[in-house]
Amino acid sequence: MWASDYAENSGEGNLARLFTKYLIKRKNYKIKINKMNNIKYNKYLSPFIGISYCWKYYFVNKKVAYINYLPLWNFFIFMFLPPKTILGPITGGAKYSSRHKLNFLIRKYLFTLFYKISECFLLLRSSEIIFSTDLLKEKLSKKLKQKSKFNFLIKNMRILKLKNKKKSIDLILYYRKHINKESFFPKKFIRRMAKSGAKISVIGDKLNIKNIKNYGYLQNINVQRLQAQSKFTIASGENIYSIFTVECLLHDVKVLIEKKNYSQINFFKKNFLVTNFDKINL
Repeated sequence: MWASDYAENSGEGNLARLFTKYLIKRKNYKIKINKMNNIKYNKYLSPFIGISYCWKYYFVNKKVAYINYLPLWNFFIFMFLPPKTILGPITGGAKYSSRHKLNFLIRKYLFTLFYKISECFLLLRSSEIIFSTDLLKEKLSKKLKQKSKFNFLIKNMRILKLKNKKKSIDLILYYRKHINKESFFPKKFIRRMAKSGAKISVIGDKLNIKNIKNYGYLQNINVQRLQAQSKFTIASGENIYSIFTVECLLHDVKVLIEKKNYSQINFFKKNFLVTNFDKINL
């Protein structure tokens, strides 16, 4: 198996670990994992290294799997992988903000073209096609939908059995400095919450707002310990059911969401609270 990211302190890494457990439990596979160790080369270079690893083991009659980094737009991966390669959960979102024009145009038009190219190669593969969420479902043809399974993350997530703790954290957030993700991140709302005295904890990249606590990137067990102590989080408009949000839901953390994104909610509906981040009365 190839994994571009297998770390315990990243969403992609934890998704890869979840898929590995799925293969061991459901398929009874014995697994050897090859992965990138140098984070400088992750995501963009590692897929091509991963493809070469897959061919290496394919030629000696081994089953091969490519777990991640596996966005639907990267049609080169689906084009060049060996036949019958087991594919990890395909990721990607169909939401993008027009705030950054170049990013908007790339995602709206270029990515849509890449999705169609990827689909052509996916339809040629005999293995089942698994998607992490159903965010890309609207972008797929009827034929590929019939061949695919959606919402792998929600259906296979298992939560740690942590002891009930006092909910001492008002708001827990996962923050990444990413041009598309930041477009959906309500910084003004968070500043007002922090100024009002709310106890706010942030996982991931550093968020430069006064009176919040930045933890950086933590191992998943430590993230879940913080989630178990938290009351609320904020759902990203880009990906409602991210691995971080799903873990929060399973720890009984209420999720604040904008009304315009409420139609995306299909699971844990009672745990979502519609919020206007511009007009809410603190």
